[in-house]
Amino acid sequence: MKVYQIPVGPMQNFSYIVEDTSTHEAIVIDPSWDLEKLTKIINEQNLKVKYIVNTHWHDDHTRGNEELSKQLDAKIIQHKASDLKNDLSVSDGDSIEFGSSFLVVYHTPGHSKDSICLLGGGKIFTGDTLFVGNCGRIDLPGGSAKELYHSLFDVIANFRDELVLYPGHDYGSSTTSTIGKEKQTNPVMQNISEGEFVERMGG
Repeated sequence: MKVYQIPVGPMQNFSYIVEDTSTHEAIVIDPSWDLEKLTKIINEQNLKVKYIVNTHWHDDHTRGNEELSKQLDAKIIQHKASDLKNDLSVSDGDSIEFGSSFLVVYHTPGHSKDSICLLGGGKIFTGDTLFVGNCGRIDLPGGSAKELYHSLFDVIANFRDELVLYPGHDYGSSTTSTIGKEKQTNPVMQNISEGEFVERMGG
C-alpha cells in the first residue's frame, strides 16, 4: 500500500491517494481544493480510482467530491451519520477494499458526528479526529468534547504504537507521526479524566 500525501487549499488540508501497489487500484481520501494535483498523480501513475472516501462531512474535506467523482467514475463513501450526498454508507468495523488492500472503518465522533478513521497496512488516516500534536475542534455543528474524549481514549489509544498517522491537516511539527509518538507527546492524548478533557476543550 502506497500513500500519496497532497497538501491542498488555504486551510493546510491534506488530501490522500492510497494505492494498492499490486493492482494500481486506489482510493482518494478527502478531496477538496487543487484537484489537478490529485489527477496529475493519478494519470502519471496510471491509477484506477475505485472510491472517494470522506473522513467527515465538513466542506474543506468534501468540496471536491462531485467533480472528482465525475472525472474518475468513482463512488463516494461516507459514514452513515453524514447528511451529504454519497453512493455508499459505512459503519464502524466495515472494510473498504481496493485491489488486494483494504482499510477498516473506525467511527470516531467528536469533531463531527460522522467522523471516521481508516486503518490498514500499518497506516491510520485520522481526518480531523487526531492531528500531530493536537486534535480536532469541537465547536462546529455536531461537535462534542465528550464524544471526542471517548474516540481518543477508548478507540485510538488502543491502536498499535507503530501505526503511521496521516492527519487531515498540516497543523503539527511534522506531516506524519505514529500513534506511539502521539500517546507520548500529544497533550490531548495524556492520561486525564473525561471531565478534565471536556473542560480543557471548552465544552
